[in-house]
Amino acid sequence: MNRILRSLFFNVIVRSVVLVGLGLNVRHRERLPRKGPAIVIANHNSHLDTMVLMNLLPRKLLPNVQPVAAMDYFLRSPVRAWFALRIIGILPLKRNRSEKGEDPLEPVDKALEAGRLLIFFPEGSRGEPEQMSGFRKGIAHLAERHPDVPVVPVYLHGLGKALPKGKVLFVPFFCDIFVGDQLPWTGDKHSYMQQLDEVMHALADEGKFSAWE
Repeated sequence: MNRILRSLFFNVIVRSVVLVGLGLNVRHRERLPRKGPAIVIANHNSHLDTMVLMNLLPRKLLPNVQPVAAMDYFLRSPVRAWFALRIIGILPLKRNRSEKGEDPLEPVDKALEAGRLLIFFPEGSRGEPEQMSGFRKGIAHLAERHPDVPVVPVYLHGLGKALPKGKVLFVPFFCDIFVGDQLPWTGDKHSYMQQLDEVMHALADEGKFSAWE
């Protein structure tokens, strides 16, 4: 039943919102992964980010796609937890270690080993519209552990205006999506994070966007 509800939600509701409520200009869509294991990473300004990214992937992959999301936020109430786990299909992750020696990324390791296609936001939480904050090193740890798993960067522009953080009213807005080439593991975390920062800003520069008023 949950699988049917999830399919209806994404293929009917989300697809309608994305196709009708938003205007999407997707560049280099062919670079998105077509199977798992893989990680799609993106800047994060809105709850719409996850919905749009999942809609861009082939529909046949939906049962195998999991957005990595903060456990303390999405599981803090029974209703939200049911929707996040059963309909969105999140992979809940602890933001901080609760016990000595605990590995917060262990669930992600297991998901990748099972061939999942994960959506990951290296900034950690939603920021202000079209303002990228610093990327956290979790993605570098994953790239080091799984150097053969493709990591595909995506820059999202406009979704933070369509549904900003803290707002519940959806505003139709034209949005741009830029998909980058896979990020190869560089051999060390520092150079990998530098590569990620350079690539994401290069993707943002492709649109030559003016600052928001």
